[in-house]
Amino acid sequence: MSGLVYDDAYLSHGDPSHPENAQRLVAAVNHLRETGLWDSFRPIPARRGNLEEILWVHDEDYVEELEAISRAGGGSLDIDTQVTKETYDVACLAAGGCLAAAQEVLLGHVDNALCLVRPPGHHALRSRGMGFCFLNNVALAAELALRGGRRDQVSIVDWDVHHGNGTQDIFYARGDVQYISLHQGWLYPGTGSIDEVGVGEGAGTTINLMLPPGTGDEHYRRAFRELVVPAIDTFDAEMILVSCGFDSHYTDPLARMCLTNSCYYDMTRMLVDLAATLCSGRVLVVLEGGYDPDAMALGTEAVSRALLGLDPPEPEPHRYAVHPSVTREVDEWLEHSIQVHRDRLRL
Repeated sequence: MSGLVYDDAYLSHGDPSHPENAQRLVAAVNHLRETGLWDSFRPIPARRGNLEEILWVHDEDYVEELEAISRAGGGSLDIDTQVTKETYDVACLAAGGCLAAAQEVLLGHVDNALCLVRPPGHHALRSRGMGFCFLNNVALAAELALRGGRRDQVSIVDWDVHHGNGTQDIFYARGDVQYISLHQGWLYPGTGSIDEVGVGEGAGTTINLMLPPGTGDEHYRRAFRELVVPAIDTFDAEMILVSCGFDSHYTDPLARMCLTNSCYYDMTRMLVDLAATLCSGRVLVVLEGGYDPDAMALGTEAVSRALLGLDPPEPEPHRYAVHPSVTREVDEWLEHSIQVHRDRLRL
């Protein structure tokens, strides 16, 4: 059984003209309903994350500042990250929805869960929101899993096209959270290089695959087979969490990667299969970015099908032609990056 978190309140935050707008989520939800997949999930009611929980990963001064700006009618944390009067309450509800889903997975009420929430969270630092993000949803869910599970470690896989600097920073010096990111290099926020591997007790628990523009399905699948799955397997996690962005799709306007929905299905399915043997099937997928509505809709279908144990979606026609020289460059870059990490991790 798969669970799903969604609340109409998630649509109330933000500006319709901003890239991270409510129509992203509307497209995903409507498509699941139209395909009938919506009814295959067990609903998990969203709840509001309380202050004590939010302070697990965020500083109190920042949370108070965010609430004050929102209560005053809104403002800007930076040029990209706009607070509206609804933002604080919706962000708390998004965080709480992910906490509720993580709890249901831990209790065994569902095998896995999909959190269709916004605003996204993986850029949110302990003391600052940025990159359209305010509270770090996946970090909070990971913390709940650590506090409520039987083992003392979890794995987070982040395939949003932008590096999840907030999630990495929160757990960078801790040994109980493995953070693995696959992201486009030389893109916002400019972090996530191969030599960012953690410090102190967290040394070796951060794995970054910074990939060139033009990276496609076959490259992500190879990275999963040769690095991501073996690394999680050796870490022996209590739960596998996913920061799921659909902005690595070839139609996304904010990036230059070349994934199709078949790849989102395959990546999810590989994690579901691994979790079945590693951690009683416990997988939690949390929505992050993705700024093309059609890609959001079809990508959500692909991930849902994998979580539900259904066949993959129909392959989509790939309309983006990558020059062979770019493919060779990506092949060489990926080969080197995988080998560096495998040698370091002794895989």
